[in-house]
Parts: sequence; structure tokens; C-alpha cells
Amino acid sequence: MFTEQGPTVRELAVQALSSIERGYDLLAPKFDHTPYRTPDRVLDAVTDEVRRLGPFDTGLDVCCGTGAGVGVLRRLCRERVVGVDFSAGMLAEARAAFPPEGERPAEEEPAEEEPAGEGPAVDWVRADARSLPFAPAFDLALSFGAFGHFLPAERFGLFAEVHGSLRPGGQFVFPIGAPPPVGSRAYWTLLGFDAAMRVRNALWRPQFVMYYRTFRLGDVLEDLTRAGFAVRLMPLAELGRRPDGSPRARLVVATRE
Repeated sequence: MFTEQGPTVRELAVQALSSIERGYDLLAPKFDHTPYRTPDRVLDAVTDEVRRLGPFDTGLDVCCGTGAGVGVLRRLCRERVVGVDFSAGMLAEARAAFPPEGERPAEEEPAEEEPAGEGPAVDWVRADARSLPFAPAFDLALSFGAFGHFLPAERFGLFAEVHGSLRPGGQFVFPIGAPPPVGSRAYWTLLGFDAAMRVRNALWRPQFVMYYRTFRLGDVLEDLTRAGFAVRLMPLAELGRRPDGSPRARLVVATRE
């Protein structure tokens, strides 16, 4: 499941018994060598779809982790990109992955589709996504793989914070996968993981919130609408379709009116 550069079983166990923030501080140096990092094919599919919605000047990566979403925003935004996360360890890895132009190692090639010296400025902010420290300054916000760290009761507040960080007409986008078929291996795997996490949190403190089955599309759309967004769904065709013809993943596009 992991590469040789990834975390050991012991390291994962220590992380799982820590708080979310401390756990990700510990995991940060090896995070990109785990399956938890959003796959490049998902990042590329989202990039291609969101590009049709632009142009964009400023972008915000909510719960940026090691910066995968910032990499997407650098390909889509012209002026400024900000990554925000509450883990100092993850932000340190992100800064190292995206150094300022003047600090780029001589042997490192500029990112694809980004001529040297012409990319947007990149800033990093340590903050809790449930209390974002931004005025309405962004044209585009996105997030990858972070929503399982928020309980359903926190989701509306999170969406409201993103809404307040966008300019009128700004868009909040993120991919959401179709649920696995009932009875499939993926279904039982996710069900078992969530059950184990609930037992862990009932018996151990601090809690480590990470649930795969609490981010249901209908509830998400309702909370986005309550937060003031107009919402539509776009199929991510590059990620394929299920046997019944429905897309394996969709892009949620929430617009601040």
C-alpha cells in the first residue's frame, strides 16, 4: 500500500492516536508517499474542468496540506495563490515544494504550462478552515481530500467561511466521488474504517476526526445552499463512468452570488 519512502506501521499508529493537527505534523514529511495524497489524475481532471470556468486572478486552497491544490491553482490563476492549513508540518512541506521563483534550484524545471518567472505569487497561511482570516479577496477556492476531517455539524460553518473569503461571483470547487456500490469491497472497506474510527474516538482522547461516509452529496448541496452559494454539478469525464453510465466523480461548483 505504501512505498519504501512512506510511513511505517508504527508511525501510522502514532499518528492515529494523536490529534488531527499533531498527527499531520508527524505524517507531513512522508505524506506525499501515501495513498492519502490526491492522485494526479484527479488533480488534472479538476484542472481541465475548472479552466473552462475562468479566467481567475486569485485562488485559495482550503486545507492545502502539502500543496497539491496549490499546484492546480498555479495553473489556473494569474496573480496570487494562497494555501491555508492548520498543520505547521504540512505547510513546511508545501513551502519546500513550491519555493519562490528566486529560490528554485537551478536543476529544477518550471512547472508545466508555467513559464519561468510568470507564475502567480504564492503565500501560505496557518489557520483553521473553520475560522478563515480572509476578506472577500478570491475568485476561486478549492479543496481536495479534507472534508472527512469535519463533522457534519461543522460543514455549514466551513462553507460559510469559504463563502466569506470569495468575491461576488467567486467559485468554490471540489471533486466528489460516487459512493461505492452497496456490498462491494470498497463499500465494506469504508464502512469498516469509519466504524473503527468511531470506536477509537469513543475510547481515546484527543479525537482524530476522519470519516469517509459522512460527506453525502445531498447534505453537502443543502449546506452549500444554506451558506449562500448557487450550486451546480459537472461530470469529471476524464475519471470515467460506472457500469450504469453515471460518472465516477463530479465537480461541485458553488458560486457566491
